[in-house]
Amino acid sequence: MRGKSRKGRMEVEETDRLGIHREPKERWGRAEFWRCVDLKRNKKHLRKGLEKIEMLGLPWNKEDRRLKGKIALITGAASGVGECTAKLFAEHGAKIVVADVQDQLGQSVCDVIGSSNSKYVHCDVTNEEDVKNAVDTTVSAYGKLDIMFCNAGIADPNKARIMDVEKADFQRLLDVNVLGVFLSMKHAARVMVPARAGSIISMASLASNIGGAASHAYCCSKHAVAGLTKNLAAELGQFGIRVNCLSPYAIDTPLSTRSVGLKDEALENLVSSYANLKGVTLKTDDVANAALFLVSEEAKYISGQNLHIDGGLGIMNSSFGLFKYPDN
Repeated sequence: MRGKSRKGRMEVEETDRLGIHREPKERWGRAEFWRCVDLKRNKKHLRKGLEKIEMLGLPWNKEDRRLKGKIALITGAASGVGECTAKLFAEHGAKIVVADVQDQLGQSVCDVIGSSNSKYVHCDVTNEEDVKNAVDTTVSAYGKLDIMFCNAGIADPNKARIMDVEKADFQRLLDVNVLGVFLSMKHAARVMVPARAGSIISMASLASNIGGAASHAYCCSKHAVAGLTKNLAAELGQFGIRVNCLSPYAIDTPLSTRSVGLKDEALENLVSSYANLKGVTLKTDDVANAALFLVSEEAKYISGQNLHIDGGLGIMNSSFGLFKYPDN
């Protein structure tokens, strides 16, 4: 077999030196390669060089790939914030295990990320055997678990009178939103404690901080997640494990759509009408980026915190009128 040509060796050397990375299946001409290299060599045109690389669709190993070599398990990752976060974590170098009960949607997320960097596992977070299996599958496939994102959750339509809330409905929501998070934390800790490292984050809500922002069951469940986050952070800090949660304002996701009964522009208009921070709309990308920060080295000394992504609404003590009796 003939060895690489001098030109070919130079390309490899420049690729390594400049941090430009291409996947094996990607093919691009030498002219395009050297054009990118020349632009990157010339500091005056660095910005244009980076834009050129992006335009050509040539991924490159940037030093700010914040999760390179990390393994993340995300529950409820088949849609919404979980899906967006799974893709973002993968872009930053992590291998992802997508855990959900929506098998077809979950597998489609893995198809987008790529089979070499992701795996799907069916997981009902209210079933401890499912959660245990999801963690064990992650460790078996990738050798460790660095990040657990307890994201799976449900919401219920608000009822203005507590007398109208059925016990079974209240219990069902707490089973998913509280028990599911507890089980996910428990089994993440089971493998993280021996490793003496790891990051656990959970999805809370604006409703974890104020009253009158959601149904009784949902508000109760998110207060519980915030409390469990603090308690577990106190326990696991001795092992170098960080525990935090995220509390976003309402965003356009399947969960919000089912709860509020609106979607797309109608939902965003409603949310914006109550928002404190005007001129900007909270998106799933914003929550995913907050999650990325919390599990990255940039947050290495942050634990036990509830990161509010609500545009300051939580400090306003505003009333949503959810519990106003129509005859009062």
